[in-house]
Amino acid sequence: MYKTKEVMQAAYVVDDLDAAIEGWLKMEQTGPFFVIRNAAPENFRYRGEAAEIVMDIAFCQAGPIQVELIQPKSTGPNVYRDTAPAETQIYHHQCYITDDLEAERKRFAAMGIEVAQEADTGGVQFAYFDTRHLIGCMTEVVQRGEAMDGLCKMIADAAVDWDGSNPIRMLG
Repeated sequence: MYKTKEVMQAAYVVDDLDAAIEGWLKMEQTGPFFVIRNAAPENFRYRGEAAEIVMDIAFCQAGPIQVELIQPKSTGPNVYRDTAPAETQIYHHQCYITDDLEAERKRFAAMGIEVAQEADTGGVQFAYFDTRHLIGCMTEVVQRGEAMDGLCKMIADAAVDWDGSNPIRMLG
């Protein structure tokens, strides 16, 4: 569906997921949104250290770009709060899919950019790189796989000819 290294997602950290979804539905008229409550990624690491996070997440398709809204709920360290203090909303990261996450780690390391956050959850491996000094936001890289491809296809397919009905759909 998405080409390797093609930016396929724009992500925002929000303080109130429900209010953010309503804003997107009203302003952009994009949808439907797929929501995951209390997501807690497995094997979560923040700047090389084992950590934990709980967050609410919503996804929708806006033309060729997937939009992700993230509301961190736990207070531990994470890349979302590195950029967006509580009670703020901000563009946080771009995301692309790769066929070789390990090669991307090496490519970023060669530029002096370390992994800021990573996890492996539900068969989806991803890593965030702190590229704010280069492009003004973080960069997330996701390992291509069946689970990721299936999720992206479901979100994109639901947006085709969406008539505004059932704007919020729960996942997980």
